Amino acid sequence: MKRNVLFWCFLFLAIGGFSQQLYVEFGPTISAFDYKNSQGEPLDNLLSKPNIYLGMGYRNVLNNNQTLFVSLGASYNGYGAIGSDNRLDNYFEWDVSYLGVNAGLDVKLFSLRDFSFYLKGSIAAEFLIRGTQTVNNQVFNLVGEDEFNNTIFFTRGHLGMQYPISRNTSLFVNYTYGRTVLIGKGNGIDEEQLKLITHQFGLGLIINLPNCNCPF
Repeated sequence: MKRNVLFWCFLFLAIGGFSQQLYVEFGPTISAFDYKNSQGEPLDNLLSKPNIYLGMGYRNVLNNNQTLFVSLGASYNGYGAIGSDNRLDNYFEWDVSYLGVNAGLDVKLFSLRDFSFYLKGSIAAEFLIRGTQTVNNQVFNLVGEDEFNNTIFFTRGHLGMQYPISRNTSLFVNYTYGRTVLIGKGNGIDEEQLKLITHQFGLGLIINLPNCNCPF
């Protein structure tokens, strides 16, 4: 795990040295939880809890036509869900926060006057920094618990629109759909699993660095 973290950090610094743009974004997250208890039984009545995400990083032009971009960044993501099981007459809730590193590739689809439209794919590794699980009146800390996976991988698809607001700054909005793949820790017999499906609606800025000749 440490080797993977070092790899991501090295890649972040390496791409950062050639970067031409910075980006920052934030917005709400709607998360759906696909949960199975230790007996492998799913819970079908989970409701999402709205949360937020924050992201920032580097973006670099890859081709002369300036239609292909690579990005590398860091993010803070909050996810949550609430539910109950009528058979057991109980209530449960999750509230978790992750720090992540991500890499993406986006393509400029077309322009309409000053508006540009993009399609992007990205992958991310996220690490649990805070998390609680509430069952009835009991609250459990999830950080470091073997029964709950503290590291997740995300694959995401993004659809965005960009509009220049100054010579060096562009405003963008995007919609992001994401799914997780958990790094398995269970033994296949007593294994609690929690997978995430997310919908994110973001607002952000792209800022040209001084050495960037990147028309919006």
